[in-house]
Amino acid sequence: MNDEQMLRYARHLMLDEEGFEGQQQLTESRVLILGLGGLGSPVAMYLAAAGVGTLHLMDDDTVSLSNLQRQVIHTTPHLDMSKVESAKRMLEQLNPEVDLILHAYRPDEEQLRTLIADVDLVMDCSDNYRTRQALNKVCFEFKKPLVAAAAIRFDGLISTYDARDESSPCYACIFDPDDDLGPDNCATLGVFSPLLGVMGSTQAVEALKLLVGTGQSLQGKLGMFNARNSTWTYLKITKNPRCKVCGAKQA
Repeated sequence: MNDEQMLRYARHLMLDEEGFEGQQQLTESRVLILGLGGLGSPVAMYLAAAGVGTLHLMDDDTVSLSNLQRQVIHTTPHLDMSKVESAKRMLEQLNPEVDLILHAYRPDEEQLRTLIADVDLVMDCSDNYRTRQALNKVCFEFKKPLVAAAAIRFDGLISTYDARDESSPCYACIFDPDDDLGPDNCATLGVFSPLLGVMGSTQAVEALKLLVGTGQSLQGKLGMFNARNSTWTYLKITKNPRCKVCGAKQA
Protein backbone atom coordinates (compact mmCIF):
# COMPACT_ATOMS: atom_id res chain seq x y z
CA MET A 1 0.00 0.00 0.00
CA ASN A 2 1.55 3.31 -1.08
CA ASP A 3 1.48 6.62 0.82
CA GLU A 4 -1.49 7.97 -1.12
CA GLN A 5 -3.54 4.86 -0.38
CA MET A 6 -2.53 5.03 3.28
CA LEU A 7 -3.94 8.55 3.43
CA ARG A 8 -7.06 7.81 1.35
CA TYR A 9 -8.09 4.83 3.49
CA ALA A 10 -6.66 6.08 6.81
CA ARG A 11 -9.96 6.09 8.70
CA HIS A 12 -10.59 2.45 7.77
CA LEU A 13 -7.03 1.44 8.58
CA MET A 14 -7.58 2.72 12.12
CA LEU A 15 -10.42 0.26 12.69
CA ASP A 16 -9.40 -2.94 14.48
CA GLU A 17 -12.10 -4.81 12.54
CA GLU A 18 -10.57 -3.82 9.21
CA GLY A 19 -7.01 -2.52 9.29
CA PHE A 20 -4.49 -3.27 6.54
CA GLU A 21 -5.65 -6.84 5.99
CA GLY A 22 -9.28 -5.82 5.55
CA GLN A 23 -8.41 -2.95 3.24
CA GLN A 24 -6.35 -5.29 1.10
CA GLN A 25 -9.33 -7.64 0.97
CA LEU A 26 -11.50 -4.80 -0.32
CA THR A 27 -8.91 -3.92 -2.95
CA GLU A 28 -9.02 -7.48 -4.26
CA SER A 29 -12.84 -7.76 -4.20
CA ARG A 30 -15.19 -7.77 -7.18
CA VAL A 31 -18.81 -6.65 -6.82
CA LEU A 32 -21.75 -6.55 -9.23
CA ILE A 33 -24.16 -3.64 -8.69
CA LEU A 34 -27.35 -4.20 -10.65
CA GLY A 35 -29.27 -0.94 -10.87
CA LEU A 36 -27.80 2.55 -10.69
CA GLY A 37 -30.85 4.43 -9.48
CA GLY A 38 -31.77 5.57 -5.99
CA LEU A 39 -30.33 2.49 -4.25
CA GLY A 40 -27.40 1.89 -6.57
CA SER A 41 -26.21 5.50 -6.24
CA PRO A 42 -25.08 5.36 -2.58
CA VAL A 43 -24.04 1.71 -2.93
CA ALA A 44 -21.68 2.47 -5.81
CA MET A 45 -20.32 5.65 -4.24
CA TYR A 46 -19.57 4.10 -0.85
CA LEU A 47 -18.03 0.94 -2.30
CA ALA A 48 -15.84 2.99 -4.62
CA ALA A 49 -14.87 5.37 -1.82
CA ALA A 50 -13.98 2.39 0.39
CA GLY A 51 -11.63 1.05 -2.28
CA VAL A 52 -13.45 -2.04 -3.55
CA GLY A 53 -11.15 -3.09 -6.39
CA THR A 54 -13.60 -3.90 -9.19
CA LEU A 55 -17.18 -2.73 -9.61
CA HIS A 56 -19.39 -4.13 -12.34
CA LEU A 57 -22.01 -1.43 -13.03
CA MET A 58 -25.20 -2.66 -14.72
CA ASP A 59 -28.21 -0.63 -15.88
CA ASP A 60 -29.94 -0.34 -19.25
CA ASP A 61 -31.53 3.07 -18.59
CA THR A 62 -30.54 6.67 -19.30
CA VAL A 63 -30.57 9.63 -16.91
CA SER A 64 -33.80 11.63 -16.88
CA LEU A 65 -34.72 14.80 -14.98
CA SER A 66 -37.11 12.95 -12.65
CA ASN A 67 -34.22 10.71 -11.51
CA LEU A 68 -32.26 13.56 -9.96
CA GLN A 69 -34.59 13.90 -6.94
CA ARG A 70 -33.01 10.76 -5.46
CA GLN A 71 -30.37 9.22 -7.74
CA VAL A 72 -27.46 11.22 -6.38
CA ILE A 73 -24.74 9.64 -8.50
CA HIS A 74 -26.19 11.41 -11.56
CA THR A 75 -26.11 15.15 -12.27
CA THR A 76 -27.95 17.61 -14.51
CA PRO A 77 -25.18 17.76 -17.16
CA HIS A 78 -25.59 13.98 -17.58
CA LEU A 79 -29.24 14.07 -18.67
CA ASP A 80 -29.91 11.55 -21.47
CA MET A 81 -26.56 9.85 -20.85
CA SER A 82 -26.55 6.13 -20.07
CA LYS A 83 -26.64 5.60 -16.31
CA VAL A 84 -23.58 3.37 -16.35
CA GLU A 85 -21.52 6.05 -18.13
CA SER A 86 -22.89 8.78 -15.85
CA ALA A 87 -22.01 6.70 -12.77
CA LYS A 88 -18.56 5.95 -14.17
CA ARG A 89 -17.77 9.65 -14.52
CA MET A 90 -18.78 10.34 -10.93
CA LEU A 91 -16.91 7.34 -9.50
CA GLU A 92 -13.73 8.12 -11.44
CA GLN A 93 -13.65 11.49 -9.72
CA LEU A 94 -14.34 9.90 -6.34
CA ASN A 95 -11.71 7.16 -6.58
CA PRO A 96 -9.71 6.69 -9.80
CA GLU A 97 -8.11 3.50 -8.41
CA VAL A 98 -11.31 1.45 -8.77
CA ASP A 99 -11.72 -0.66 -11.90
CA LEU A 100 -15.16 0.06 -13.39
CA ILE A 101 -16.73 -2.39 -15.86
CA LEU A 102 -19.89 -1.17 -17.58
CA HIS A 103 -22.90 -3.23 -18.67
CA ALA A 104 -25.53 -1.02 -20.33
CA TYR A 105 -28.15 -3.72 -20.89
CA ARG A 106 -30.84 -5.70 -19.07
CA PRO A 107 -29.33 -9.16 -18.53
CA ASP A 108 -30.90 -12.52 -19.20
CA GLU A 109 -30.23 -15.45 -16.90
CA GLU A 110 -27.28 -16.75 -18.91
CA GLN A 111 -25.59 -13.35 -18.88
CA LEU A 112 -26.11 -13.17 -15.13
CA ARG A 113 -24.42 -16.55 -14.76
CA THR A 114 -21.35 -15.32 -16.61
CA LEU A 115 -21.13 -12.18 -14.49
CA ILE A 116 -21.94 -13.64 -11.09
CA ALA A 117 -19.50 -16.53 -11.52
CA ASP A 118 -16.71 -13.93 -11.60
CA VAL A 119 -17.65 -11.71 -8.62
CA ASP A 120 -17.53 -12.05 -4.84
CA LEU A 121 -20.77 -10.28 -4.01
CA VAL A 122 -23.97 -9.10 -5.71
CA MET A 123 -25.92 -5.96 -4.87
CA ASP A 124 -29.58 -5.99 -5.92
CA CYS A 125 -30.46 -2.34 -6.46
CA SER A 126 -33.06 -3.04 -9.14
CA ASP A 127 -36.75 -2.17 -9.17
CA ASN A 128 -37.94 -5.14 -11.22
CA TYR A 129 -39.38 -8.24 -9.55
CA ARG A 130 -38.37 -10.66 -12.32
CA THR A 131 -34.81 -9.34 -12.24
CA ARG A 132 -34.68 -9.75 -8.47
CA GLN A 133 -35.80 -13.36 -8.75
CA ALA A 134 -33.29 -14.11 -11.51
CA LEU A 135 -30.47 -12.60 -9.44
CA ASN A 136 -31.46 -14.67 -6.44
CA LYS A 137 -31.60 -17.88 -8.47
CA VAL A 138 -28.15 -17.42 -9.96
CA CYS A 139 -26.61 -16.27 -6.67
CA PHE A 140 -27.90 -19.44 -5.04
CA GLU A 141 -26.55 -21.52 -7.91
CA PHE A 142 -23.05 -20.05 -7.54
CA LYS A 143 -23.18 -19.69 -3.74
CA LYS A 144 -22.57 -15.94 -3.90
CA PRO A 145 -23.94 -13.61 -1.21
CA LEU A 146 -26.72 -11.25 -2.30
CA VAL A 147 -27.64 -7.99 -0.56
CA ALA A 148 -31.10 -6.88 -1.67
CA ALA A 149 -33.04 -3.75 -0.76
CA ALA A 150 -36.20 -2.04 -1.93
CA ALA A 151 -37.89 1.28 -1.22
CA ILE A 152 -41.28 2.77 -2.05
CA ARG A 153 -43.15 5.78 -0.69
CA PHE A 154 -41.81 6.02 2.90
CA ASP A 155 -40.97 2.32 3.46
CA GLY A 156 -37.81 0.31 2.87
CA LEU A 157 -36.82 -3.37 3.08
CA ILE A 158 -33.39 -4.98 3.22
CA SER A 159 -31.81 -8.36 3.87
CA THR A 160 -28.71 -10.39 3.07
CA TYR A 161 -29.10 -13.82 1.49
CA ASP A 162 -25.91 -15.85 1.79
CA ALA A 163 -26.06 -19.25 0.08
CA ARG A 164 -22.61 -20.14 1.42
CA ASP A 165 -24.50 -20.95 4.62
CA GLU A 166 -26.90 -23.84 4.01
CA SER A 167 -29.24 -22.54 6.73
CA SER A 168 -29.66 -19.14 5.06
CA PRO A 169 -33.03 -18.38 3.45
CA CYS A 170 -32.95 -17.01 -0.08
CA TYR A 171 -35.02 -14.19 -1.55
CA ALA A 172 -37.53 -16.67 -2.97
CA CYS A 173 -38.14 -18.12 0.51
CA ILE A 174 -39.80 -14.81 1.37
CA PHE A 175 -41.11 -13.63 -2.00
CA ASP A 176 -42.62 -16.33 -4.22
CA PRO A 177 -41.10 -16.33 -7.73
CA ASP A 178 -44.50 -17.17 -9.21
CA ASP A 179 -46.20 -14.07 -7.80
CA ASP A 180 -47.36 -11.79 -10.61
CA LEU A 181 -46.51 -8.44 -9.08
CA GLY A 182 -47.43 -5.29 -10.94
CA PRO A 183 -45.05 -2.42 -11.67
CA ASP A 184 -45.23 -0.88 -8.20
CA ASN A 185 -42.16 1.33 -8.25
CA CYS A 186 -41.09 4.92 -7.76
CA ALA A 187 -42.55 5.93 -11.13
CA THR A 188 -46.03 4.71 -10.19
CA LEU A 189 -46.21 5.30 -6.42
CA GLY A 190 -43.55 7.89 -5.59
CA VAL A 191 -40.76 7.72 -3.03
CA PHE A 192 -39.31 9.94 -0.29
CA SER A 193 -35.87 10.77 -1.65
CA PRO A 194 -33.70 10.36 1.52
CA LEU A 195 -35.21 6.89 2.04
CA LEU A 196 -33.12 5.65 -0.90
CA GLY A 197 -30.02 7.03 0.79
CA VAL A 198 -30.84 5.20 4.03
CA MET A 199 -31.49 1.89 2.31
CA GLY A 200 -28.61 2.12 -0.16
CA SER A 201 -26.17 3.13 2.58
CA THR A 202 -27.35 0.17 4.66
CA GLN A 203 -26.69 -2.08 1.67
CA ALA A 204 -23.17 -0.67 1.48
CA VAL A 205 -22.69 -1.39 5.20
CA GLU A 206 -23.73 -5.01 4.62
CA ALA A 207 -21.45 -5.31 1.57
CA LEU A 208 -18.32 -4.00 3.26
CA LYS A 209 -18.84 -6.21 6.32
CA LEU A 210 -19.23 -9.27 4.11
CA LEU A 211 -16.15 -8.45 2.03
CA VAL A 212 -13.96 -7.77 5.05
CA GLY A 213 -15.45 -10.62 7.08
CA THR A 214 -16.44 -8.67 10.16
CA GLY A 215 -19.58 -8.04 12.21
CA GLN A 216 -22.93 -9.75 11.84
CA SER A 217 -24.90 -9.50 8.62
CA LEU A 218 -28.66 -9.28 8.14
CA GLN A 219 -28.78 -12.92 7.08
CA GLY A 220 -31.94 -14.43 8.55
CA LYS A 221 -33.44 -11.01 9.21
CA LEU A 222 -35.66 -8.72 7.18
CA GLY A 223 -35.01 -5.10 8.09
CA MET A 224 -37.92 -2.72 7.56
CA PHE A 225 -37.40 1.03 7.79
CA ASN A 226 -40.32 3.43 8.23
CA ALA A 227 -39.19 6.92 7.22
CA ARG A 228 -42.39 8.50 8.55
CA ASN A 229 -41.21 8.01 12.11
CA SER A 230 -37.57 6.96 11.47
CA THR A 231 -37.91 3.50 13.03
CA TRP A 232 -36.40 0.12 12.18
CA THR A 233 -38.22 -3.17 12.69
CA TYR A 234 -36.57 -6.56 12.19
CA LEU A 235 -38.37 -9.80 11.39
CA LYS A 236 -36.72 -13.20 11.72
CA ILE A 237 -36.84 -15.08 8.41
CA THR A 238 -36.08 -18.77 7.97
CA LYS A 239 -35.38 -21.12 5.10
CA ASN A 240 -38.52 -22.42 3.42
CA PRO A 241 -38.16 -26.19 2.85
CA ARG A 242 -40.54 -25.90 -0.11
CA CYS A 243 -38.81 -22.88 -1.64
CA LYS A 244 -38.78 -23.10 -5.42
CA VAL A 245 -35.12 -22.08 -5.50
CA CYS A 246 -33.31 -23.37 -2.42
CA GLY A 247 -35.78 -25.74 -0.74
CA ALA A 248 -35.03 -29.43 -0.22
CA LYS A 249 -38.62 -30.10 -1.23
CA GLN A 250 -38.85 -27.78 -4.19
CA ALA A 251 -42.44 -27.42 -5.42
